[in-house]
Amino acid sequence: MSHETVLSNARIVLSDRVVDGHLVLRDGLIAAIGEGPATGEDMGGDTLVPGLVELHTDHIEGHYLPRPKVRWNKLAAIQAHDAQIASSGITTVFDALRVGMDENADIGARDMRDMADAIARSVAEDRLRADHFIHLRCEVSAGDVVEGFEAMMGNELVKLASLMDHAPGQRQFVDIDTYRSYYQGKMKLSDAEFDTFCRRRIEESEANAPGSRIHIAARCREEGIALASHDDATLAHVAEAIGFGIALAEFPTTMEAARASHEAGLKVLMGAPNVVRGGSHSGNISAFDLGEAGVLDILSSDYVPFSLIQAAFQLGAERADLAAAIRLVTKNPAETVGLTDRGEIAVGKRADLVRVRPVQAEAPVVRAVLREGRRVA
Repeated sequence: MSHETVLSNARIVLSDRVVDGHLVLRDGLIAAIGEGPATGEDMGGDTLVPGLVELHTDHIEGHYLPRPKVRWNKLAAIQAHDAQIASSGITTVFDALRVGMDENADIGARDMRDMADAIARSVAEDRLRADHFIHLRCEVSAGDVVEGFEAMMGNELVKLASLMDHAPGQRQFVDIDTYRSYYQGKMKLSDAEFDTFCRRRIEESEANAPGSRIHIAARCREEGIALASHDDATLAHVAEAIGFGIALAEFPTTMEAARASHEAGLKVLMGAPNVVRGGSHSGNISAFDLGEAGVLDILSSDYVPFSLIQAAFQLGAERADLAAAIRLVTKNPAETVGLTDRGEIAVGKRADLVRVRPVQAEAPVVRAVLREGRRVA
């Protein structure tokens, strides 16, 4: 039998405007949108937005490795991660798993492959609240990146891959002094040890990155996996991305690269923590500045799940355009990876919804989360 729910007395954020009215949900889909009152579950004037779509979060690793040398049960780690994701209003998430390791990594390729299998098992066993896919973060400077990438093929949840190089002098860390301040203290290295570390990373990048980029980009085209660039800083980086058929420019580090990517039709993604904090923790371009320039398309929670909805409501208030801000975390990311059945409140779309009580100058309150019409948080 058909199951129907009416949500009334709500402030509904559509893709292009906000209306006061009600929604009719039927069999997991949005069946009707109406303005004005209706008989149904009273939302008390709260705001309804589409379920958030998260394309890049490496938050899951912290649950698997909660302390140095401590590896948690994978299913339990995934469920803990999923609970925080869902309670933050995220109904579709791309869990980012590392591919390409170095000798200093506290996690290995086998761990990542097992984690991918555990995510697939969790989905198959209906353990999770949000809809989960996998994003492969491919460190192209690493010698084992191609091997690690190929080991992930066959997992049907792999829908996105990004090409990244965190070697000093590259992309995110064009400035060696910034790289030094970020890594030297973290790794507790002397100046001499740090210089040796940098030389080794640069040599690895020069030896491995060019061929690995070509191989992974070609395989993604063959497998129908969406491809992203990462930390583009120059026009040459953007030209390379266009040549690879990349659809998503993640975290460009300069206005020049962001503008060129946007003008070329790539969707520009920045971190929601960048918005909430008012700037990049690495000293790169501000997401707010990209938004002001009209070249920001998507936000990602990156390392703080709740930052996604927090940043969207912050931008919506600052610009007096909540619909546009919500598109950054719903419709735009969904369309970029081909998920056309979700990402907006529209008739026929999935009833992935978040009930929110906005609080001026504070974090919004997520009061309920529905995935395909079923409450999950």
